Amino acid sequence: MLRVAVVGGGPSGSCAAEVLAKAGIQTWIFERKLDNAKPCGGAIPLCMVSEFDLPASIIDRKVRHMKMISPSNREVDIHLENSDEYIGMCRREVMDAFLRERAAGLGATLINGLVQSVDTGKQRQGPYTLNYADFSSGGATGELKTLEVDLIIGADGANSRIAKAMDAGDYNVAIAFQERIRLPKEEMAYYEDLAEMYVGSDVSPDFYAWVFPKYDHVAVGTGTMQQNQSLIKGLQAGIRERASKRLLHGEVIKVEAHPIPEHPRPRRVVGRMALVGDAAGYVTKSSGEGIYFAAKSGRMCAEQIVATSANGSRIPTEKDLKGYLKKWDRQYGTTYKVLEILQNIFYRNDAAREAFVEMCDDKDVQRLTFDSYLYKRVVVMNPWQQLKLTLLTLGSMLRGNALAPQAYKPVASAVRTEAELEAELSR
Repeated sequence: MLRVAVVGGGPSGSCAAEVLAKAGIQTWIFERKLDNAKPCGGAIPLCMVSEFDLPASIIDRKVRHMKMISPSNREVDIHLENSDEYIGMCRREVMDAFLRERAAGLGATLINGLVQSVDTGKQRQGPYTLNYADFSSGGATGELKTLEVDLIIGADGANSRIAKAMDAGDYNVAIAFQERIRLPKEEMAYYEDLAEMYVGSDVSPDFYAWVFPKYDHVAVGTGTMQQNQSLIKGLQAGIRERASKRLLHGEVIKVEAHPIPEHPRPRRVVGRMALVGDAAGYVTKSSGEGIYFAAKSGRMCAEQIVATSANGSRIPTEKDLKGYLKKWDRQYGTTYKVLEILQNIFYRNDAAREAFVEMCDDKDVQRLTFDSYLYKRVVVMNPWQQLKLTLLTLGSMLRGNALAPQAYKPVASAVRTEAELEAELSR
């Protein structure tokens, strides 16, 4: 019987383990932090709820209203007119635990452990020996153990040890920084079904900042490329200042930081090892979305293993596993490329960001954006929509080119040293 180790218990690893366990394949899923709360906006598209059979209990808020706030603080209100549609807001520790426990309930063996190294065998073809620290007994250092498997799925995030073991190559990363802020009831009522997205060089020179509502608090965060990581605390001070009207009487209950991949790794399958989720680099540019694509990649990879192993009766080859990559790239490659182009156009400087928010005031743009996000489908535009979107984009580019990019100047007292941020990220 085929033996598979899934390293990482987030959405990608749990969804992979679930598929394998359902097929009767011997599956182990490793997760060091069973109460892990990844610093993540926690937004999921509507299609994910049904596609992955997620219960209402893991969704804190159903967001039907968005505010886009430009560098000049121009606000554009975006509303989902269909009452059945919403963006789900989740706490990652709640959603991830549900997915892990579901996989375990189907037969996967859940190990509270940290994989420290992998013996990959000749030419990385396996079988593989995982050397890991088992923390199930509650010790501080963990009991050192080994496990031999035929196949490994690396779902262990941006700092993936499986990626290093298979020499998957490096990629650029961004840094996400987030504070969870508990607000008074009247302020939480304001965010009942509302999320806010801020753009501007004061909150992020590369992406956007957010205020997303959760169960009893809001997640307030920002992100920037790794080369700007020393600025991250100043950027966080920027979003706190921009959203200060509602955050004034809030209490910070948690501070989080985490690396986020910016593009797929050069190699995502080597031998009988495959990468999924953040380990593979499946976070979109522009929107920064990763949860759905993590879960989807884990499921697609596992489905490929089940199909090519005849339900676990043979060991898939490297060629078999690469079939998952072909399907993934065919289905989502265009999405990633389009969002990269949009980021390059609209996040270059504050003039382009201003024009981007202006575009979001157009009803056709809103509908096209929501349809593509909520349902993960390519939306066919009519000729008038195509022409209008082209003109809006050209106008944005012209206005963006009219002003030279302005360097971001962080609040001096808020700049965090690289050593301080590295310490935060390592936790």
